[in-house]
Amino acid sequence: MDTKDFNPLLGYKEWTEYMIDAGQRGVLYWDVMRRRGNQYLERMAVKVPHVLQFNHHLVLDGRTLPRPVNYGIIKIDPPEGTVIDERKRPFVVIDPRAGHGPGIGGFKADSEIGEALGAGHACYFIGFTPVPEPGQTIEAVIEAWAVFLERVAELHPAAEGKPVVIGNCQAGWALMMLAAKRPDLCGPIIVAGSPMSYWAGVRGVNPMRYTGGMLGGSWLTAMMSDLGHGKFDGAWLVQNFENLNPANTLWSKQYNLYANIDTEAPRYLGFERWWGGHVILTSEEMQYIVDNLFVGNKLSTAELVTEDGVRLDLRKIRSPIVCLCSKGDDITPPQQALGWILDLYGSDEDILAVGQTIVYAVHETIGHLGIFVSGSVAKKEHQEFADNIDLIDCLPPGLYEAVFQTVTPDTAHAELADGGYISRFERRTLADIRALGGNTPEDDRCFAAVARLSEVTQGLYRTMAQPVIRALATEQSAEKLRRMHPLRLGYELFSDRNPAMQPLASAAQTVKENRQPAAGDNPFLQWEKGFSDWMTQGLRAYADWRDMMTEQTFFGVYSQSWLQALLGLRASDGPPRNRPGEDPEHAAFVQRRIEELKAKMDQGGPREAAIRALLYVRLPENAADERGFEMLRRIRAEQGTEKPLTEFKQDLREQYYMLRLDERRAVEAIPLLLKGREDEARHLLEVVRKVVTAGGPLHDEAQRRLAEVERLFTAPPSAGGPEEHS
Repeated sequence: MDTKDFNPLLGYKEWTEYMIDAGQRGVLYWDVMRRRGNQYLERMAVKVPHVLQFNHHLVLDGRTLPRPVNYGIIKIDPPEGTVIDERKRPFVVIDPRAGHGPGIGGFKADSEIGEALGAGHACYFIGFTPVPEPGQTIEAVIEAWAVFLERVAELHPAAEGKPVVIGNCQAGWALMMLAAKRPDLCGPIIVAGSPMSYWAGVRGVNPMRYTGGMLGGSWLTAMMSDLGHGKFDGAWLVQNFENLNPANTLWSKQYNLYANIDTEAPRYLGFERWWGGHVILTSEEMQYIVDNLFVGNKLSTAELVTEDGVRLDLRKIRSPIVCLCSKGDDITPPQQALGWILDLYGSDEDILAVGQTIVYAVHETIGHLGIFVSGSVAKKEHQEFADNIDLIDCLPPGLYEAVFQTVTPDTAHAELADGGYISRFERRTLADIRALGGNTPEDDRCFAAVARLSEVTQGLYRTMAQPVIRALATEQSAEKLRRMHPLRLGYELFSDRNPAMQPLASAAQTVKENRQPAAGDNPFLQWEKGFSDWMTQGLRAYADWRDMMTEQTFFGVYSQSWLQALLGLRASDGPPRNRPGEDPEHAAFVQRRIEELKAKMDQGGPREAAIRALLYVRLPENAADERGFEMLRRIRAEQGTEKPLTEFKQDLREQYYMLRLDERRAVEAIPLLLKGREDEARHLLEVVRKVVTAGGPLHDEAQRRLAEVERLFTAPPSAGGPEEHS
């Protein structure tokens, strides 16, 4: 630097400007902390706090049921200008009860609730109060949800189809349990960020699954419930989430508020209304969750049996299942969200045999909360699911991936798509799920060892320590422990209950009136941001090191052959988790249906012929496009002959199975279905052409099949009929 150009006053000026700005931001930051604490205290004083931004009214209160629970269902009042179509099936959103309060599914306008309302569906919300009913269990909660869904169905007799039910995070696995026990209740099921195969994951990526092993099983859960006088403080669950990402918890989240204090406060306080709304679970609920799911991993292999003797086999679910997950989710990675499919099914044909339709969508980057909180996800994934829920309900059995293509000026028949994306449901195989990564048999054996050890340590705790702790714990001591939890204490200390915080209100007002932010190019401000980046990187490096050490310790301990043998596990015994066996009654039912469908191949009329032709032409593409379904919907509406969706779905599935059983025979029977209805056949052929080409030009094989269908629709029926091929 040329010394003659150096101006020492310039550096002093920038330093002064920065110090004034930093000091003012500090005052405003701590005032936001004070407001956050006051907000927390106000919400804790409310009997049913929530963060819903939609008006609503109560439909049923679970506390009045024969087995009372702290859940209730409300109906969302449509915002002004929103038109609800009573023929469309209602949506029911179930909030996760994972330590936080209710309302996150309707946290803002761009949400699951907002998108469902925008698509013309009536919308309901199942939430909860902060304190559970005495002795409340997971099964009692599921029974209450069943009552709620029955009530929703009663309120919408004109709806074409059963309610769509969305389960977020922990509400997702509970919803799947309900649907397995009561397959008659639900329409399409959407589970967002929901774990169902709890041991699954990828080494070096998913550390949370090692928690049970590092704690020696579930005994600590039982002890915390006993210290809580029969209640488990949900703040501990929130603490687990916080510990996963120390860079965000200890620095980035707070620095972002401090650095952008003039604009960030409303968003920060809005989120903290939910994040700090800690709730309580009963000891029965929490122990069931940890023993059977997180440590035991019994859901995805049909090992759970209800109090009334019903085995919860997810293969019994007859509704389409939509799984939304993300590679950026460190709480519920794709392997945990989708691993249940591999646990239950040995082949792609097994999925077809039980008649199950499974759709999954894997986001590349969004975090756990973003799956059901982010406005961008709501405007894309949730909007597309809401707009195309009838198409999903009508998909033939099998495994599909939801693919969303952006509408461009070159998109064919873009007018048939609702919104800025084209939804395609492309057929996938179990190999595609395996390609996401997962455990080896040796890894599973380590987790099985944890489950066995947990039974031992739990038994020792119950025998030796539990009686003493229960005798000493009281409701008063439990309440003091809850208030002393670090997360709860952090809110109360920085509130007006602390006299040292009270002067901040007037100080913050003075700062706002005399605010002097530093210029964006201030070198000291740039240094501050650089220091923040360094802190973030350092904490991330620490988290990576911690997770690596946790993983190495976990496998180093639980892979020991002597420990596994001590716990009754041997490598020679085969896989530690066996796929559930086939139900003989269902196998017999499938065989009867096969015989019935073979006998019906030449039965029906032009309607069945058209559906069979549509499926036949599109089969090579292994995908369903929303434009074709919308074209079909419009044609049926114009003709005024639209049958109920349930009947159309049944017809479509029957015709699909016929093609799968004997494609050649099913196709050659088409002229028999059109016999004597030549005029109608010509009209239906035009419908087939419009529907199959709605998604754009056909590929060579589809074009060949369409030409074959055109010949069949104009050819006289064969004298011999399809019996010649049987």
